[in-house]
Amino acid sequence: MTPSRDIARLLDIMAALRSPKTGCPWDLAQNFSTIAPYTLEEAYEVADAIARGDLADLREELGDLLLQVVFHARMAQEQGAFEFGDVVQGITEKLIRRHPHVFGDEHKDTARAVEGLWERIKAEEKAARGGGGSDDQGALAGVPVALPALTRALKLQAKAGKVGFDWNDPRAVLRKIREEADEIEAELDRAERDDAATAAEVGDLLFAVVNLARHLRADPEAVLRQTNRKFERRFAAIEQSLAAKGKTPAGSTLAEMEALWNEAKAKERSGSSL
Repeated sequence: MTPSRDIARLLDIMAALRSPKTGCPWDLAQNFSTIAPYTLEEAYEVADAIARGDLADLREELGDLLLQVVFHARMAQEQGAFEFGDVVQGITEKLIRRHPHVFGDEHKDTARAVEGLWERIKAEEKAARGGGGSDDQGALAGVPVALPALTRALKLQAKAGKVGFDWNDPRAVLRKIREEADEIEAELDRAERDDAATAAEVGDLLFAVVNLARHLRADPEAVLRQTNRKFERRFAAIEQSLAAKGKTPAGSTLAEMEALWNEAKAKERSGSSL
């Protein structure tokens, strides 16, 4: 079977991999649950390629993510539930329906106005479907549990904000962050510290920090990824500087490493190469 730019060839390959007796034993052993972790992993790898600005890698990672869609659709087809064409039809119908300002008579000139329109149409679609069970009727319904914790916190806060449970000023959120930090300090000062209680307070602090990011219209996952890369870059500079002196981080003092950290930080801010 030869490669092709035609999606039909990919569907044929997936069908061959899942064919009983002649297919791949590993692919045949999979189900929705076992494949789901790979789907999440491939989505993260797409995000990573974007963050690194590596378009060649992005092309490859998008292919891996597309394979996940094809894999799930094939398993659904085998069960008589739906097939890949139904997935394509469903998303094209949704895009047309949710963009009446492009494909219809609505007129929206700003991204924020479009977001409001999108949410209104989503709510109308949910109402037309009859919502769901009683557990799905709350203001916070519909936020997948499997989302990364920071992203899920962001979505929960946004939903709560839509019904008025929100601050109007980022400074109020900043005060909440200080309050949560004080509660952590109080736990640390206890004569008999409860590590579980302290950890719970750290969770509250993280939740408050996500809220501040939301008020600043920043994606907490994205900004934390940026900070992780910054930390890696600056720590690598520490290692390089120490190596030039014949030393390693393990054989250096914290004071030495902090000085080199500040040096790397200053170089970045001045635009100098490390």
